[in-house]
Amino acid sequence: QVQLVESGGGLVQPGGSLRLSCAASGRIISINGMSWYRQAPGKQRELVAAISAGGSINYADSVKGRFTISKNNAKKTAYLQMDSLKPEDTAVYYCSAPILVLGKTWSDYWGQGTQVTVSS
Repeated sequence: QVQLVESGGGLVQPGGSLRLSCAASGRIISINGMSWYRQAPGKQRELVAAISAGGSINYADSVKGRFTISKNNAKKTAYLQMDSLKPEDTAVYYCSAPILVLGKTWSDYWGQGTQVTVSS
């Protein structure tokens, strides 16, 4: 069984910062990059940032210059540093990754999500 567990969400004032973490665990052979998505109430889930296995990075235009994605391969963990937060960043944040599990084929896995609320 493979799990992606997010942490680090919470309530922050506009202009503040949060750091999200996503830790993968289980009988993992390989992880082919990790991504962060978010879903605000009444809106579709959107890609926020992605980092490939080789370290290539992409960001949504709405977060460029404010969010930073990184990963620690040894810890099987991805991070999302969020600075200069705005009320419109309020959403449930999810991490996702294509993972090769022992005895299985590649599959996409998702975490349970962590709530980020930006409000004064």
